[in-house]
Amino acid sequence: MDAIQTIALGMGAAWASGINLYATILVLGILNLTGHVVLPPDLQVLSDPLVLAAAGLMYGVEFFADKVPGVDNGWDALHSFVRIPAGALLAAGAVAEVGPAAELAAALVGGSLAAATHATKAGSRLLINTSPEPVTNWAASIGEDVLAVAGLWTALNHPWIFLVLLAAFVLLLAWLLPRLWRAARRIGRGIAGLLRRRGAPARHGTGPAGEPGP
Repeated sequence: MDAIQTIALGMGAAWASGINLYATILVLGILNLTGHVVLPPDLQVLSDPLVLAAAGLMYGVEFFADKVPGVDNGWDALHSFVRIPAGALLAAGAVAEVGPAAELAAALVGGSLAAATHATKAGSRLLINTSPEPVTNWAASIGEDVLAVAGLWTALNHPWIFLVLLAAFVLLLAWLLPRLWRAARRIGRGIAGLLRRRGAPARHGTGPAGEPGP
């Protein structure tokens, strides 16, 4: 791989990891195993049958968990501790041959990119789940999987196009994330207010001895 292909692979893997880590590992591992792509040495482990089996199992779990309103929010919260470091590791592994400095720089940028896509996914799902019907949840989940795979394919086959689209995506995130954060805070305040109202003692009722209250 030349320098642009290597950068696109590392950033593409980190970007896709924030959306669906297990699909990212499966795509890269299978493509390398079948000879369609030759991954850098530090990423060859993705083609190990044990790694593919684990990623396939977890993708199956996520496929269903990601489509249940409420469950998907908990799943995303737990994966804040998985997707972000994994994105950093994949980005670092893509450039490991260049040297330690490039590896550390790629880990920093890749981890930040994975965090940004993960935050966008989690925030969007929180807003989608305010709708009582499940159709938008399923559509969002399937769309995210397709987006992650399509992004990886573009990074591997058209690295320049991917990097241009990635730059546009980062600009979009800079505009979108603050709005998602404010909307999520409004939802959180609304839920907290509802719980307080339900848990507040009645102003009128019976006293402790069964006598009418004030």
